[in-house]
Amino acid sequence: MLITQVGSMERMKNVTEFILLGLTQNPDLQKILLPVLFVTYLMTLAGNLLISITIFISPALGSPMYFFLSSLSMIDGFYSSSITPKMIFDLISGKNTVSFNGCMTQLFAEHLFAGAEIVLLIAMAYDRYVAICKPLYYLTIMSQPVCTFLLGISGIIGFVHASIQLLFILQLPFCGPNVIDHFLCDLMPLLRLACTDTHILGPLIAANSGSMCLFTFSMLVISYITILYSLRNHSSAGRRKALSTCSSHIVVIILFFVPCTFLYLRPMTILPIDKGVSVFYTLVTPMLNPLIYTLRNAEVKNVMKKFWGQKMRTKEK
Repeated sequence: MLITQVGSMERMKNVTEFILLGLTQNPDLQKILLPVLFVTYLMTLAGNLLISITIFISPALGSPMYFFLSSLSMIDGFYSSSITPKMIFDLISGKNTVSFNGCMTQLFAEHLFAGAEIVLLIAMAYDRYVAICKPLYYLTIMSQPVCTFLLGISGIIGFVHASIQLLFILQLPFCGPNVIDHFLCDLMPLLRLACTDTHILGPLIAANSGSMCLFTFSMLVISYITILYSLRNHSSAGRRKALSTCSSHIVVIILFFVPCTFLYLRPMTILPIDKGVSVFYTLVTPMLNPLIYTLRNAEVKNVMKKFWGQKMRTKEK
């Protein structure tokens, strides 16, 4: 009986590849989209790589805050690389297909790095809480082993989150059609193609991402409310310095969690605006993160000017 059921499931899963319609089917818009995506991807890789290298080689940026910032930049680079190169390749080749295994791999990678980034943002908020509310114990509490542990937890939770999403999707039969009206393999478009009733399983799959976004966002809001409340006892100069650091974190949190909440914390419907929202948090946010942190952080800017200026002068000689 079990062998018969397994064989039946295999016959139902006869889709070997999916067709991604991308952001637009308009040839003129596609010509404009290609250089935009290419430049965006290069800026994302260059900006995040520059931050990671600068923090890694500079002793002046050895605090836990910069350790987390370097880790965030690396995750953003991997996150963008799991999505953008495929979009660029499709626009160049005109081949918009992706194999079933390739689609599942992209789904897993997307949620792995997004999940890890979500947890890492909590670690960064905790770092700011300790630095502002318990400054005398900061280096003791945020020791290197603790920072490494928090980074490891981010990766583990991201892996578990992505594995749950993948296992849910793999339980669904796909027997046709195979056209995904999106530029990436994601949960909602795939659920629409399943050859079964997803009214029960669908909300569970979406809730995995939605609840993670909501829980994390709630924790971040509470932590920053606590930080802002504690600043009332600081001097005006101390408040300005703390707010300057925290504001960068808050901007990144808003850029990441508002689209995430919009997509996953709502009834299972697909709206025309979904593609634009997905572009924002999968492509634009990873590009903006290094700009947000460097432009609002005088210490990082000074180190970059000093170090990379010396490198340029050395090459000229």
